[in-house]
Order: sequence, then structure tokens, then C-alpha cells
Amino acid sequence: MRVKLKDGIELFYTIDDYTDPWTDSETIVMHHGMAKSHKLWYSWVPILARHYRVVRFDMRGMGYSGVPAPGYSWSLDNFASDLSEVVDQIGLDKFHLIGETVGGTISMRYATLHQERLISLTACTSPTNFNDPHHLESADLIDSEGIAAWVENTIGRRLDPQIVDPDYIRWYSDQMCATPAHVVSGFQRNASGDLRSLLNDVQTPTLIISAASLRDEVLGDFRDASDLFPNGKKIVFPGVTGFVQHILPVPCARVWLDFAASLS
Repeated sequence: MRVKLKDGIELFYTIDDYTDPWTDSETIVMHHGMAKSHKLWYSWVPILARHYRVVRFDMRGMGYSGVPAPGYSWSLDNFASDLSEVVDQIGLDKFHLIGETVGGTISMRYATLHQERLISLTACTSPTNFNDPHHLESADLIDSEGIAAWVENTIGRRLDPQIVDPDYIRWYSDQMCATPAHVVSGFQRNASGDLRSLLNDVQTPTLIISAASLRDEVLGDFRDASDLFPNGKKIVFPGVTGFVQHILPVPCARVWLDFAASLS
């Protein structure tokens, strides 16, 4: 399924719903990160969709969604605006929002603008600001050597090879490499902003999920983001290095179910 945004770009989305048909189930919107797609949530869906209506969509320029021409103004605010249009067109009044990496950052930005729409907010391995010089280094690498070089350079930061299947790493890398290079370098070069001063006003129950460590620690204070929210909570998986939402997706999904149940 697709929605057409105000500027004419079309975004793909899909809905998974295996809840009991006589129940009035809440909805989860899942927001993937940079150079990924709705497919990266595949292991979460069987756990969540038995209890919730699950909406996954592809960000502008990624997955099955439309790709803007080079020169588009990539920013957190524009991605948050895309999210706002998607949920409006689908007809969601209130929903749970789960984002990972940059998708979690976009979700945090959305919460600062529309917290009245959220039942809960969850961010997995997501930075709260873009002051890290690694973003410009990534853009330079992509522009000079292509997106495959960037993926190869960063995949060990994302997926711990001591834990995950090598075939999964290859598949994951292929998914990322399918993203047009100008989309990723354009965002990496223009990404800016610091959300930390805004998050204190977000009263939404918030869960931060992360691994114990991240190679090179390129995402700043992502583990302690929960301290910035008045109703923040964090779950840190010990002994895991990398993007835990992809390394241990089923345990993460079950942690989320426990978090959501605690809100009732």
C-alpha cells in the first residue's frame, strides 16, 4: 500500500494484524533507520502483531518508497513531517511509536511536536543529537567510494559477528546497499540538530533500548537518553555490542511487550 504526500512523493507501508478480531487493538508504528526499510523489523512482527496492529513504512528514498532527486533538503524535521503525513493519511489518532537508530531520533522529534498523538515512544540505539563528525566522514566515503564501501566499513558496528549468523549479515548489508547513494550521503552531510533540550517537555512514556556498547561510540549519549524524558525508562542488554534491535530482535520485542503492558 502507498500514501502520497503533499509534495507528491509516495511512501510504501504495510500492516500486520493478527489480533483477535473481536478486540479493539492499539496500533504500533515502526520507523526504521537510515539506509534500511520496513523489512528490517521482520523478527519483531510475529511477537507484536498477535497483540497489536503493526504499521511499518519505508522512509522517503528507501525501500519501496519514492526517491527524491539529488538536492532534496534532507533533515530530521522533514522526516518527522513525513511521519506525520503518513499517520494522518492512514487515519491514526493515537498510537505507539517505535524507532531504531535515526528512525528513533526522528520519532523523538515527532514526539516533541505531537506528543498528544502518542501512547508510548520507544527508541532503539538512537542518537539525541547530530554533532558527531562521523556523519560527514560517512558522507565523504559514500561520495568517493559508493554506498557498499560505507556499509562494509560500518557493518561491524551494527551487527556483532560473534552473535549473529553470517548469512544474516550478508542479507542486512544487501538491504542497505540497495539504498541510492545520494539519499544516504545527502542526509549524512546535512543532518544537524540537538534534541536534548526539547525532550524534557515530552511526557509520553518512553523506553530506550540499547546494547551495552557500540564500536567507536559514534551515537553519543544514546544509552542515557532515557534520563532526558520525565517518564523515561531504559533497558540495556549486557554483553552485546552493536544494534541490539537487530542482533536480538525477539528479546527486544518481548521487552517492549512488557513495557506496553506496564502502561495499562
